[in-house]
Amino acid sequence: MSFQAYIDNIQKKTGKSPDDFKKLAEKKGFLVKGKLKPEVKAGEIVTCLKKDFGLGHGHSMAIYALFKGIKSL
Repeated sequence: MSFQAYIDNIQKKTGKSPDDFKKLAEKKGFLVKGKLKPEVKAGEIVTCLKKDFGLGHGHSMAIYALFKGIKSL
């Protein structure tokens, strides 16, 4: 599955766009001015996304990659 397919599936499942997830991450303190804080670990984000949105591990990691600025997997 392509990175974009992951993002598209996440948006269909949650109704949230990548920008929506970035805004939520800023509110939770994971991002500052759109940049992932260095002390934030993937596990924290994965746990949060699983709990709050019912995402699986792969989809949660795609959001983490998005936060890191990765555009493809």
